[in-house]
Amino acid sequence: MELERTRVDVINCAKTYADGTRGLQPTTLSIAAGEVLALLGPSGCGKTTLLRLIAGLETPDAGSRILFGGEEVTALPIERRGIGMVFQHYALFPQMTVAANIGYGLRIRGISAEEQRRTVGELVDLVRLNGLEKKRPAELSGGQRQRVALARAVAVRPRVLLLDEPLTALDAKLKESLRDELAELLRRLHITAIHVTHDQQEALAIADRLAVMQAGRIVQVGDGESLYRQPGHPFVAAFLGRVNRLQRDAQAQARHVVPLGGIELVCPNAWGAHTALLVRPEDIEVGPLAAGNGQAVVQRRSFLGDRVQLTLALHDQLPLQADVPRDHPALVGDTVGIRIAPERLMPCEESQ
Repeated sequence: MELERTRVDVINCAKTYADGTRGLQPTTLSIAAGEVLALLGPSGCGKTTLLRLIAGLETPDAGSRILFGGEEVTALPIERRGIGMVFQHYALFPQMTVAANIGYGLRIRGISAEEQRRTVGELVDLVRLNGLEKKRPAELSGGQRQRVALARAVAVRPRVLLLDEPLTALDAKLKESLRDELAELLRRLHITAIHVTHDQQEALAIADRLAVMQAGRIVQVGDGESLYRQPGHPFVAAFLGRVNRLQRDAQAQARHVVPLGGIELVCPNAWGAHTALLVRPEDIEVGPLAAGNGQAVVQRRSFLGDRVQLTLALHDQLPLQADVPRDHPALVGDTVGIRIAPERLMPCEESQ
């Protein structure tokens, strides 16, 4: 089944509610045709507001513009935008079979019975629901229900697919398996998709690019690996994954260094003005005592299956969490050497 791939352009788009609350600051964002983009951020950051504006479920402030494939849709109602939507609870009709659920949108649009059968058959094949056409939602697994919801959303050949926290209601184990399945399905559909989530792992697994949002603004856009490894904003560094905080006093700032267990790391020029820096647990190297290494004492060793997490006490920093291989020899009470490559340091928001 061939679906349209539509570029989406959001230009200076803002939302102010009747009570004066700013749900979304003026925002500009482009989503390439066929791209899966995640809007990622904590509750209340504006991601759902932006999704609803793109869908036509909210009216933006004057001066806002939304374009689908270069066509202005800002003033169009949702039913004329060519939107497909998948919600948290999938909203399937419990009394209808899988085939009837998938074909519902076609039926209410007056599509011929023959065309309905052909489209539903193609989608059943595409999302691997063969043999389940006559089942009802209550007889399906969580993954199968997700596939029905996706198939129903794309049956009407939408220009853009919108997913609003589709995995939020699931338990952790099911969420992980369905996350990977959803990523594969979206690749197979080749449709422009915008996916709202507060779950970093979900966004990293599913999206081609992430737009990280905070307080009604997009603070950084990029592919997951770039944002994780080289965040250009302190909020992005702290929100995407786990971090340790390294403090610096005025003297260390003046000398462009960061104290670390008795040694001094050279502070990258870009972060020279920051009184604190961040480092990820996996970027702390833990080994034997040696010249050029800082010193730390292992306070705690937690075996996590695929890795060991060490809590390290330093005389010149708060305790640090370090991730090391699961066969690492360091034990509680050991004095160890630690190193951090300066390029692994990231900026920290002063309010943290």
